[in-house]
Amino acid sequence: MTLAAISWSAANARRMERQFLLNPAKPGEAGPGEVVDAMLAAHAQVMSAAELSVGLRMDGATRLDVRDALWGEEPSLVKTYGPRGTIHFLPVSELPMWTGALSAAPGGPSPFKAGDRLTPSQTDEIVDAIGEALDGACLTIDELSDEVVARTGPWAGDLVLPAFQGMWPRWRSVMHVAGHRGVLCFAPNRGRKVTYTRPSAAGSDEPPLSAEVATGRLVRRFLYAYGPATSAEFAKWAAAPARWAGEVFASLASAGEIEAVEMEALEMEGVPSSWVVAGDTEFPAEPVRGVRLLPYFDAYVIASHPRERLFPGRAYERALAGGQAGNFPVLLVDGIVAGVWHQRRSGRRITVTVEPLGSLSAGQERELEGQAERVGEVLEGRAELVVGPVTVGAHA
Repeated sequence: MTLAAISWSAANARRMERQFLLNPAKPGEAGPGEVVDAMLAAHAQVMSAAELSVGLRMDGATRLDVRDALWGEEPSLVKTYGPRGTIHFLPVSELPMWTGALSAAPGGPSPFKAGDRLTPSQTDEIVDAIGEALDGACLTIDELSDEVVARTGPWAGDLVLPAFQGMWPRWRSVMHVAGHRGVLCFAPNRGRKVTYTRPSAAGSDEPPLSAEVATGRLVRRFLYAYGPATSAEFAKWAAAPARWAGEVFASLASAGEIEAVEMEALEMEGVPSSWVVAGDTEFPAEPVRGVRLLPYFDAYVIASHPRERLFPGRAYERALAGGQAGNFPVLLVDGIVAGVWHQRRSGRRITVTVEPLGSLSAGQERELEGQAERVGEVLEGRAELVVGPVTVGAHA
């Protein structure tokens, strides 16, 4: 049975509420691990953006709190390869789900030439070698490369992968697979050099959950954080085949673990059902109000759909890159994207330049000033707000 239609405004308010975007977590309410768990994962390709994503969701937190959660004596976060094969913070407590689910999801076509690709057996051999080399060790990429080639053979070290200013060895094409299988994660930098270790050294030595259990749990967690959502939206978020995702959703629906709902204004022929966790049908009565600044690749803007509602009007052209979310830090006004922004640091001074796509009320301008100040606090600096055009492509 399908429930009554749910407004996008109500769905959006619930997503923001559950991710500590309406009310940042109070001290003692949730730490970085719990906050990232609520987001499902925090994109960490740009470290300062990841620190902001987490820190802005916690009252009074700074980037030091996030780093302590990663590298401290009792880590609650691990930095590794997550959804879409990109670098993420994942909660240590949920790593068995992640490794089980990410390993189970079918990959897309290889971008490499036929002669440069690895066979399944070669992939297994390299992943085993990575795990052995990182057991009890923290290695730089060059040290890890030497260890992998020594354990496999010269073929793994062939320089066949196009890189930024040269070529990478063949084995590096499956680093993300090693992360997905739970044998590789990031360790603290050694000076300016990135190092890697096994997740056991980062605080987690639990084996992956089975594929069926892990994928079911991940879908339910996704729907709790970002639902109502379609199987195609989940597939896009996970960079997984739409057909596979549809089969997983169908299996969960058959088992009564998820249920279909209708989204208001999307009730037309050919539009697939949206889904929520079975019984999870309570939504806020009031729409979102207020101003928020979110950094590059924030989980909320990447996973929330439909994009046309989150990025209305001019925002769809200005704040997306060919339909891809996350390439611009965004200004949210009343829960929708209403501008872009960037930051530039000089010592402790952080200039926060915001480009609203419409006029702001006096109250919203005051809120924006508070948000800029909070960005400075999280990054341990002093923010200076500038309202004006944003330079396209400027990074933190």
